[in-house]
Amino acid sequence: MNATLDTVPTGLAGKVVIPDDRRYRLLRSTYTTVGRPAAVVLPESAGDVAAALRFARETGLRVAVRSGGHGLSGSGTNEGGLVIDLSALHRVDVLDRGSRLVRVEAGARWAQVAEALAPHGLAISSGDHGNVGVGGIATGGGVGWLVRQYGLTVDHIRAVEVVLPDGTFVRADAEAEPDLLWVMRGAGAGAGIAVAFEIEAMELGDIGYAQLVAAVDPAGETLRRWADVMARAPRELSTAVMLSSQGISTAAFITAVVSSDSPSVIRDALEPLLGIGDVTVRQAHVGPYTELVASLHLHANAGQMPSSTTNGLLTGMTPDAARALVTASAAPDPVLIQLRSLGGATHDPAPSAMAFAHRHQNTLVVASAFPPDDRATLAAAWTPLARHTDGAYVNFESAPDEATFARAYPGPTGTRVTDLWKRYDPDRVLRPQPPA
Repeated sequence: MNATLDTVPTGLAGKVVIPDDRRYRLLRSTYTTVGRPAAVVLPESAGDVAAALRFARETGLRVAVRSGGHGLSGSGTNEGGLVIDLSALHRVDVLDRGSRLVRVEAGARWAQVAEALAPHGLAISSGDHGNVGVGGIATGGGVGWLVRQYGLTVDHIRAVEVVLPDGTFVRADAEAEPDLLWVMRGAGAGAGIAVAFEIEAMELGDIGYAQLVAAVDPAGETLRRWADVMARAPRELSTAVMLSSQGISTAAFITAVVSSDSPSVIRDALEPLLGIGDVTVRQAHVGPYTELVASLHLHANAGQMPSSTTNGLLTGMTPDAARALVTASAAPDPVLIQLRSLGGATHDPAPSAMAFAHRHQNTLVVASAFPPDDRATLAAAWTPLARHTDGAYVNFESAPDEATFARAYPGPTGTRVTDLWKRYDPDRVLRPQPPA
């Protein structure tokens, strides 16, 4: 055993996994990043999380916190440090069906949440894959399949149970610790370790779901028509677009979700998408939300999808922005371009209501390059796009730096985030990125 790990606290006996443990291989990495931590701690309570933080201080090990495994930044693992893996904290409870208030522990995956809430006719708009963990999204933002109807995941968090870096346990809500609640909803990774959330869910039965493919012209007029449709669309409609190019041809693969089981509502919401260009419908049906964030998605994360990712937010789809999106997708060294529709309920909260301040933009643009060591490819593709963006989403950034922080937390928001990070984590135990 590593000399710094000779003495495991009694309360963590059996919960500390080191490299010669057979469990280590499936716990060392995230989906995008292979890690080699000195140890992984598997806490089963808030007390265990506090003990793990004390253990890190005593051993001098750098801390990484993992609530899931998909995190694009790779911050859920590290080299030679201590990973606090929250996967054993995965309970989902309906606290009050009348007010739709549910308690979700941070280590649950969104497939588990969807399965637990479906019998109650409830859902939470979350990530777009069932294997994504709750904690990362619920402290960063949460752009899910129902985002225009529901808003961001953070918009509906009413309380957070947090272990602060000094080991103190705090329940933050609007009356008790409102500053902590504010920062945990959008910038929580730098303030404390969330172990559970109280979230107001939405009523949801079956949903409409369609997959369409549209030919995209080099000038990007197809994308401008898509953006125009989404600007006028009912809130029930949310879409995600993936651009794929073969030679000089570019196609938009569109996933459209309508948060209704009414055939007429679904038809009326989807029909305008058929007018954005040469569109074919690959699939369309009505089914449960659990199909989108399915239990079949649950798998171990072993660094199987290395990637470098960055992102930006668009207020409008200008001709230059649309052309730049197509160019990036069709370049000799192309990057994967994904577009997520915002607007609707995401515009409802005031920009100052929480640490996620972006309340006027209409599209999230995500760019990814494979493999991740070719960052030059991503930079070359992103630079022409960046000038069209207005802000960024912290959860889709694999190389966070001071510029990323300024884009994710602009102006007064960034100042308040910085001040609160310093208040709650003065020793920078959890600080994921600048500023100092």
